[in-house]
Amino acid sequence: MLRVAVVGSGPSGVYTAQALVEQQAVPDVHVDVLDRLPCPYGLVRYGVAPDHEKIKSLQNNLRKVLEHPRVRFLGHVEIGPGGVRPDQLRELYHAVVYCVGAATDRRLGIPGETLPGSFSATEFVSWYSAHPDAPADDFLLGARSAVVIGVGNVAVDVTRILARGAEELRPTDVPQAALGLLADSRVNEVHMVGRRGPSQAKFTTKELRELGSLPGAEVVVDPAELALDPAVADSSGLPAVNRRNVEVLRGWAAQPPRDRSRRIHLRFHLRPVAVLPSPDGERVAGVRFERTVPDGHGGVVGTGAFEEIPAQLVLRSVGYRGVPLLGLPFDADHGTVPNAEGRVLRDGTPSPGEYVAGWIKRGPTGVIGSNRPCAKQTAAALLADAPALAGRRVPDDPREALRLLGQEPVEWPGWQAIEAAEAALGRTLGRTTVKIPDWAGLLGAAGDVTGQGERPARGDRTDRGDLVEQGADRAGQGAPAGQNQSMDQGEPMDQGERAGRNGRAGQPSPSRAV
Repeated sequence: MLRVAVVGSGPSGVYTAQALVEQQAVPDVHVDVLDRLPCPYGLVRYGVAPDHEKIKSLQNNLRKVLEHPRVRFLGHVEIGPGGVRPDQLRELYHAVVYCVGAATDRRLGIPGETLPGSFSATEFVSWYSAHPDAPADDFLLGARSAVVIGVGNVAVDVTRILARGAEELRPTDVPQAALGLLADSRVNEVHMVGRRGPSQAKFTTKELRELGSLPGAEVVVDPAELALDPAVADSSGLPAVNRRNVEVLRGWAAQPPRDRSRRIHLRFHLRPVAVLPSPDGERVAGVRFERTVPDGHGGVVGTGAFEEIPAQLVLRSVGYRGVPLLGLPFDADHGTVPNAEGRVLRDGTPSPGEYVAGWIKRGPTGVIGSNRPCAKQTAAALLADAPALAGRRVPDDPREALRLLGQEPVEWPGWQAIEAAEAALGRTLGRTTVKIPDWAGLLGAAGDVTGQGERPARGDRTDRGDLVEQGADRAGQGAPAGQNQSMDQGEPMDQGERAGRNGRAGQPSPSRAV
């Protein structure tokens, strides 16, 4: 038997597990998929917009993998500071694959960026996606105008949610509190701004067109800003997606004004230079931009002309970045773990039994589907190393050792219980499934099903040497090889808070785990 831990249950983690158990070259591979949240699916649950049901349906494919008889979901397991160290995890498994994504946003690095009312787009997405680490519900406080900095698909998502009517979101799984605040929102002007031209925007045409189909909203494009981009006049040399984007933008620029209650302004060739404070300095009042023009080499240069856009809400969406995981090497320049085809490199040498996949391996590039070949490459490297890895003695079932390290795993029945609780919540509100947005609710639902009673508090830690001895002593005492007892129970778990658990507020969000 080869026992593997995959840290992260987003697409890259699940695709890695799939590649490991659906091959024939190395038989009897067993995979535990670990996540600090009690819910699986990572970015698909906590990053895909609620009105993108087709993309969210990818959960059904991920579910099939997590229900494989040799794959086991162990949620609510912290790896890193305050939890299980990487060296401790290595003692429990023959190999560990880290699929922890890019957990933080890139910053603008301009004055005023930290003012109240200025947020990352990911914080806003986490809020309306019901991530339990999401910040307080004060995004829309007093806001009538919003500026979204960035022209990628995440920027389009948050722009669309701000401009979409609450009744259109009611059939989705948006948490009830967020739905109520969006219904009460007075935001009627949304400015999505890019520093380069429209031909260089990163959004895809499908997402762009959605902005033009929102009831009660109109899209405003300034023809003069389009004209600053030479590729707009002749888009024949552009890649297909960029060419279609330009065609859509041209169409909107030619439209006469409409009498709509909300306006979406798509702006280009404006570089943010400062977030402006209100007169009392207590909140955001707008953003100052510098006009840019093409530099002839694919970039832009400033012109020295400035423009200010009033706004009481500023969302930045300018990319993501991996963060160091204590105990693993880290390339600060690229925001990734140094690796060769997925093998973690320590001082340039492959570290036996340690691997990476997804954004923490290659950086925040590509779409969800890009993680499949990335995961397959890492799995292939691990399987090639299997003969050397399998000789080391590890516990037959690491769950008890994880508990001795202060962890309280939520297994598949717990996740099923969370799903059942969210469906029940939706019925009581006259809606479809409604997400539970807080740690106490999630763990309470899961805990009601486990029936395991009190567990060690988070602060209780077991010495590393004791862990090895106890884990080895328990080898063979758990479930039969390959059998996931919790999955066989078929009962959903609840999401409430356990003894000594506070939800780990303030730790890096895994909503970008891909």
